[in-house]
Amino acid sequence: MPSPHPELGPILLTHARAAIATRLGLITPPAPEHPALHKPGASFVTLMLLGQLRGCIGHLDATRPLGVDVWENAQAAAFHDPRFSPLSTAEWPDVQVEVSVLGNSSYVHCPTEEDCLRQIVPFSDGVTLTSGSRHATFLPQVWEQLPDPQEFVEHLLRKAGLPVGVWPSDMQLGRYQVDKYQETH
Repeated sequence: MPSPHPELGPILLTHARAAIATRLGLITPPAPEHPALHKPGASFVTLMLLGQLRGCIGHLDATRPLGVDVWENAQAAAFHDPRFSPLSTAEWPDVQVEVSVLGNSSYVHCPTEEDCLRQIVPFSDGVTLTSGSRHATFLPQVWEQLPDPQEFVEHLLRKAGLPVGVWPSDMQLGRYQVDKYQETH
């Protein structure tokens, strides 16, 4: 489904880029305004460097204005993703920014892995698995690297710190859609 605000993508990308540039101490033009920036929104900001993941941080729930969420997630992806060292000024010119705006998640109990696999729509759904205090999510873009649903779920279980092959009886499956905006340079 196309975004209800197609003009929002470039604005969100500009906001994300400005957040990181500001933190790097670089001069950046002011980011344009849009009414959607002031409404609650949930986003993930993904950074790619020369075709490789360089950071990805976000929120599943719309608990703050979208503009604030994108700004904070952009800085977190660049400087606080525990998988990477903080982004350097030298890397900055080669970074490609992507912003995903998440729709609401719908959760269902999934007592078996087979039940979970039946409900997931590959290449469309963002997926969250939750068991007890453990949880993990993959944006729909991850289907590009993990196109097999079984493998997708196994990687998500590992990300959550859950065992593969032993399905928790309290498993909750969350599904959501995203509007994805990506720089083209």
